[in-house]
Amino acid sequence: MTTSANRILPACSGLAILCAAMLLLPLPALAHVEAGAAGGFLSGLSHPISGLDHILAMVAVGIWGAQLGRPAIWLLPVVFPLLMAFGGFAGLVGWELPAIEVGIALSAVVLGALILGQARLPLGLAILIVAFFAVFHGHAHGTEMADGDSALLYSIGFVIATGLLHAAGIALGLIHHWETGRVLLRAAGSVVLAGGLYFLWGALA
Repeated sequence: MTTSANRILPACSGLAILCAAMLLLPLPALAHVEAGAAGGFLSGLSHPISGLDHILAMVAVGIWGAQLGRPAIWLLPVVFPLLMAFGGFAGLVGWELPAIEVGIALSAVVLGALILGQARLPLGLAILIVAFFAVFHGHAHGTEMADGDSALLYSIGFVIATGLLHAAGIALGLIHHWETGRVLLRAAGSVVLAGGLYFLWGALA
């Protein structure tokens, strides 16, 4: 597991630099006036917690990471915001991504099922799953930014909010060390799964 983490960490660091650079590009979509700075940050901070579908998936990432243990417990909550930032950039500049709502709903379905089944997937596959769904969440955040908001501060806001939701999931997931806790986490996974199926039905209707 340590060897896998050593191979993955440099890639994550490079991705972090790439995402930061992209968010700082002087593109027209990012050229908002300073007057929108405070509003942009607060809007970004509140956006992930404004939708239950986002909350379920982001908390689920933390829970599943806690179930998997080190290094997934900290690596998954790092990968998700990084790829979400990339998805947010794509949404800000108008890059199209199909079936956004379906992808967001499926993230809750898949993560809920993984928690319910206490699935212990290889670290690389776990990262790929989290990274894939993070792009959909980020794209939704990016496309829903209000006119006049600072794109950079808006992005920082929703990344911070996402990190806090991950932290809540990790804190909850730590109860898996006890038998009763494992039962409760499986129940939590079923709730996330049920919520994801509800949102998926709405997205496909």
